[in-house]
Amino acid sequence: MPDIPTYPEFIQLLDDDIVLLTALILTVNPKCRTNDYNVFISQLTLSLYLMTQCQLKLRHSMTSLAQTLDYIKVAQRRCPAQCTLDHLTLKLTKRKVLSYDLTLKPVLIGLAVLTRVKRYLFLDNDAT
Repeated sequence: MPDIPTYPEFIQLLDDDIVLLTALILTVNPKCRTNDYNVFISQLTLSLYLMTQCQLKLRHSMTSLAQTLDYIKVAQRRCPAQCTLDHLTLKLTKRKVLSYDLTLKPVLIGLAVLTRVKRYLFLDNDAT
């Protein structure tokens, strides 16, 4: 499967999270600079990350996000152990999906409360 390099020349073209993970890997373990697996991200991993970002920004359904989580699990199993950036990116992507579920619930609860308040105000205005 094709890999995308995260060399300094390409950093400006990548997402902030990918750049941050790359910098973190190279800062924590300078030996990773000599191993090509640590400065490349697979096309599958990058595609899953970008697809998930689009789904979250477009507020896709939880069913769609659950399917994406299944794809992430499959990609994690297929990814070789030495591909550090791939593993970290897939973990980050999974966490973003799971945290999206937690941030969505208060919004839905807030909308339900707002709807009840509007109904109450609407009914109150009809009574006068």
